[in-house]
Amino acid sequence: MTTRLVIIADTHVPARAKRLPPTLWPVLEQADIVVHAGDWVEPALLDELQERCRRVIGVYGNNDGEELRTRLPLVALNTIEGMHVAVVHETGPAPGREARADIAFPTTDVLIFGHSHIPWNTTSPRGMRLLNPGSPTDRRRQPHCTYLTAEITDGELTNVTTVNLPR
Repeated sequence: MTTRLVIIADTHVPARAKRLPPTLWPVLEQADIVVHAGDWVEPALLDELQERCRRVIGVYGNNDGEELRTRLPLVALNTIEGMHVAVVHETGPAPGREARADIAFPTTDVLIFGHSHIPWNTTSPRGMRLLNPGSPTDRRRQPHCTYLTAEITDGELTNVTTVNLPR
């Protein structure tokens, strides 16, 4: 079986954007699992994702208030198709990230994180995959707003793709 993931973070709705880009919704609705790595800002987007998508895995970020912190964990640990997947908002500075992640998440196969708004796709020294989708709503100094798609089949992460949204 193959599980299709759509990974987003740092949506900052409605602070930085009033809503998600309309072209993103069909992709989210077709995913088996939508992962949001924090900085929602308001709970309305969480509610809408939970209404419209099959399954949502999310964590709260540093810009999320009390209601989101009550509803979501700081770290989400899941097993998907035999892979141990962790989701967290912040991982600290880019230098040394992979080594720190190996220590902090010793049994994790895939670590999904946000915070920087910068897409990231690397492998740690012990083989853990680290993924940051960037942001679909706030590109900051990046050329495009972005999100990630990926598949997990029989314990293997495949087809990881950074998708650029139109400006």
